Amino acid sequence: MFGRLSIGPGRVATPTPTTSLGATPSSSGEFRHQKSQLSIRDLKDEKQPESANQMAALVAYYLSEVANENERKDSINSSDVEKYFKQAGFKLPSKIPQTLVNAAAAGYFDATGSGLYQLNPVGYNLVVHGLPRSHAPWASLRKRPVKQKAGRR
Repeated sequence: MFGRLSIGPGRVATPTPTTSLGATPSSSGEFRHQKSQLSIRDLKDEKQPESANQMAALVAYYLSEVANENERKDSINSSDVEKYFKQAGFKLPSKIPQTLVNAAAAGYFDATGSGLYQLNPVGYNLVVHGLPRSHAPWASLRKRPVKQKAGRR
């Protein structure tokens, strides 16, 4: 079998270690978590959410994927939004419970009942792959030119 694949039995493919979200490779190539975990403020600064809906998705992502084990949770509620918006230094919305309803309507959350919301794949992809939004100068070049009606100048 090894001859057909042109590899020897002693060769094992090892993934290239990456450093993200509070993990660093050790000299052996294994990951160990840093003592200083990535904070919600650091994540907010990195991802640069533009709205309360995006920030709510960021909070849910933080609590499900990044936070310390004793802080982790799969669903969030309005008190989590208030607490983590404050910690991140993000402007509090005037109606905090409505923020989760709006973020769910935007497609980032699934309601799980009793005021709890769980980040869905759309919200996850927004945080991981969609933020920060690109504000590249060439982005405006993609817009179609406005057609003028005949006789108007």
